[in-house]
Amino acid sequence: MRLRPLLAVLTTALAGVLATASGATAAPAGPQPIIGGNTVSSAPWAAAVFSNGSFTCSGTIIAPQWVLTARHCLGGSMSVRVGSVYRSSGGATRTVSATYGRYDLALMRLSSPVSTSYVTLASANPPINSTNTIYGWGQTCYSGCSASSQLKTASVRVTSTNYTDAYGGQAIRSTEITGNAWRGDSGGPQFYNGRQVGVASTADGYSIQNYGSVAYNRAWITSVAGV
Repeated sequence: MRLRPLLAVLTTALAGVLATASGATAAPAGPQPIIGGNTVSSAPWAAAVFSNGSFTCSGTIIAPQWVLTARHCLGGSMSVRVGSVYRSSGGATRTVSATYGRYDLALMRLSSPVSTSYVTLASANPPINSTNTIYGWGQTCYSGCSASSQLKTASVRVTSTNYTDAYGGQAIRSTEITGNAWRGDSGGPQFYNGRQVGVASTADGYSIQNYGSVAYNRAWITSVAGV
């Protein structure tokens, strides 16, 4: 199945989104556990990403002045809310002073540091068939609903590390266990053994998602952000 990025700007708070699958069977109507059936009560490393004041994507803070998200999320005047599980309240807000992209990963330099807990980045891809965890504020149904107001999480199973993200970089493919990524989850993290292994790039909206490989881009991340 070929996944293609849906890069057109959508209305309201859903600009910069995950892909739809070309020729894929439509997902069934009704609620879908896009990031799973579980909300998150604490995530000091979480970053909600905004463009021109509207929520667009999910992300993570990896150092006091650096947020990691997806490159296709970039555009307009960027800002973030860090450290809150609610995308519209709490935590700390910062404007973004500079952005850097490689394949479908992006680093955003914040206008000033944020003191919180930062994610630990992986230096290797997760094993095939391993159970990983994904997070995001994406839509909670296939169509006709808005992004989640509270951060959600789900378990996925890694099926390959030989796919590509929206811009041709190495990506980790996974399938749904308890939920799957969808619009608004772009840029959100995939974790294995407590380390971030991926950044949400493309999905079919039903069960499959491709996350840009952190390990594949690790040297670039270090060269830009120093971590």
